[in-house]
Amino acid sequence: MTNRKDGSARARISGRRLLPVEVSDALPGADLIRKGLSDLAGGVESVESLLVLVGAPRLRRIGFDVPGDTPFLPEDRLYAMLAEEDSDSAHSRYNALIRRLVSFERAAECVKA
Repeated sequence: MTNRKDGSARARISGRRLLPVEVSDALPGADLIRKGLSDLAGGVESVESLLVLVGAPRLRRIGFDVPGDTPFLPEDRLYAMLAEEDSDSAHSRYNALIRRLVSFERAAECVKA
């Protein structure tokens, strides 16, 4: 992913050129979504990239170019990754991440409208 002076980003996934993606810092959870999109573009499976994949259908409807060739059950993979890091806090961390994703999606829909 290459960042440009205008604040947008351009990414390549599997040789496919993605449209510029702008993630406003004003949106709640923008840091997670921006890192997730960047990690997806780089082929990195991270907490943030899996979170973006969890929200992929709604993010696509909003206008974000999230790849369609996503891993099977990103929700389960996200939870498993969190449990590997710390099994005692995996459930609460998972729920907190989902809340931030939903907050981002709702705010992005309002900005788009």
